[in-house]
Amino acid sequence: MTCILHLDSSPRGDRSLSRGLTSEFNRTWQQTYPEDKIIYRDLGHNPVPFVDESWIAAAFSQAGQLTPELKSAIEISDRLIDEFLAAKICVFGIPMYNYGVPANFKAYIDQIVRVGRTFAVTSSGYEGLVKEPKKILVITTRGGSYKDSPLDFQEPYLRAVFELIGIADLTFIHAENLAMGDEARQKSLAEARTAIQQFIEIC
Repeated sequence: MTCILHLDSSPRGDRSLSRGLTSEFNRTWQQTYPEDKIIYRDLGHNPVPFVDESWIAAAFSQAGQLTPELKSAIEISDRLIDEFLAAKICVFGIPMYNYGVPANFKAYIDQIVRVGRTFAVTSSGYEGLVKEPKKILVITTRGGSYKDSPLDFQEPYLRAVFELIGIADLTFIHAENLAMGDEARQKSLAEARTAIQQFIEIC
């Protein structure tokens, strides 16, 4: 049985195009692999906390030095990291906001990219601590076209941050031109659905 972690970051409900695409992934995956387990987290409607001073103090303390207050400060981080590490495939639905990821997804990244848990600082530099093979599928929705654009701060950032913790197997499906009229929107969504199907077929 494969464990899949599915995150949505759009604050929209039924009107969200990124949610529609990730839901399509779920339906198709469960039809293909009904025995697999999908864990769902809705960052858009239930965001995780931002990193604060107590979190930083706890993250940089030895386990034996953690007070009850510091343990509480990183309890959510521990839970999110355990959940992330348990998944063999992660599916992230991420709309583009101001050329980047939504604040709620950045908050999630800050919770799981943690020194001593998912990466280490060594004499030779950073070392990713995520050793088990893991695939990440990122489905983005964008109003315009950002292929090879210097204004795309989504894909380069996500590749860099996940490579930091040891994950290089990332697939991006960009549903673009969604604000450029109905014909362009429908064409892009159809291409995204085809790419989702192809991803599932090769897993």
